[in-house]
Amino acid sequence: IGVGLVGFGLFFIFFGMLLYFDSVLLAFGNILFLSGLVFIIGFKRTFTFFFQRPKLKGTSFFLGGVLIVLMRWPLLGMLLEAYGFFPL
Repeated sequence: IGVGLVGFGLFFIFFGMLLYFDSVLLAFGNILFLSGLVFIIGFKRTFTFFFQRPKLKGTSFFLGGVLIVLMRWPLLGMLLEAYGFFPL
């Protein structure tokens, strides 16, 4: 189930970017991707991965970008997510 959710999440993110940053597809893709990650490695390990002290900057930018996309500012949100993805 988790691999399917991550796959669909990546598909919706990619498809949302192809359709000129459609905010609904990007938000749906982000939610599917994060829920699939929880299904694959578990809630506790996902939480400890994101909230380690050296990774807090990347986590704040990544999850802030997800929040910005959910607030329907897709371009800014995806830029924040991309910037936060690399320190993670």
